[in-house]
Amino acid sequence: SGVAVAAQAATMRIATASALRYMKRASSAKNERARDGLFAIPYSLRQFRTGARRHQGKRLGAALPLLLALTTGAAARPAAAWPEFLEPRDALPSDVIAAVERVWHEPTLSRTVRGRPARVPFAVHAAFVDTPEVTAAAARVRGLARYEVELLGEDRYLADDGDGARGRYQVLRREPKRRVILSWGEHTGRLLGTIHGSALTVLDFEPRDDQVEQELTAYVRIENRFAAAVARVLIALFGFVADRKLTEGLRVTAGVAEWAVERPDEFCAWLAREPLAEERRARMLAALPACAGAPASVRGPS
Repeated sequence: SGVAVAAQAATMRIATASALRYMKRASSAKNERARDGLFAIPYSLRQFRTGARRHQGKRLGAALPLLLALTTGAAARPAAAWPEFLEPRDALPSDVIAAVERVWHEPTLSRTVRGRPARVPFAVHAAFVDTPEVTAAAARVRGLARYEVELLGEDRYLADDGDGARGRYQVLRREPKRRVILSWGEHTGRLLGTIHGSALTVLDFEPRDDQVEQELTAYVRIENRFAAAVARVLIALFGFVADRKLTEGLRVTAGVAEWAVERPDEFCAWLAREPLAEERRARMLAALPACAGAPASVRGPS
């Protein structure tokens, strides 16, 4: 689903924005006495601190260059030679194997986050996860996100988050309560230019009562070494910021699915006008029988 690209894009945006703040502060502080390079980091992190004391920030600033050096080549590496949540290695094409091994064995970071539950039936939630181009279009209409997703072929997509990040992704494994996705993307910013990265993302969904719990585990590799190092430090120190960004796609999926369930007349009218391939429309109508009665005359071309 588009959740995977959203998670990867969020991680690269954290790296780009953090590096930009660091360099700006470093430039403005270069004439400070003796410790000019150390004062840049606490200033760049000030927006993340609430209630921190000034002297605590200075001590943190003195420690961060050391943390940066220590984490430059210290990403946590998975213990297994091949992800157990994937099909056997030999069952996949050689280019996919190479891409998986690169991010699996040399990740910049990995993180597991929980999104807020989606207050919809499990079948409805699954339909939106499996038709990300529909979810993205509905999110734009609702003002939830600016994502654009294009179906390239079976389980392959092109995505743009509307904020400088673009990517391609492929669903490698599909189970009733799990999707495993491989993505490649790039983010363009003012300071570092274009940062390339890849991600292996595991999406887990669990129906509970009248809602669906959502969990995302992302293994992300950022190719730019400086951006990767900054991302590691920032996420280690301020994980709640990363968590909020990584769960953005989960929130969007939940919001769109809830719109369909809570306001079926409004959603079904929109769906009937939306130009969709017949197979994709059928997938949505199977999960949302209320929309099946929409007059064919108002439906967009299939």
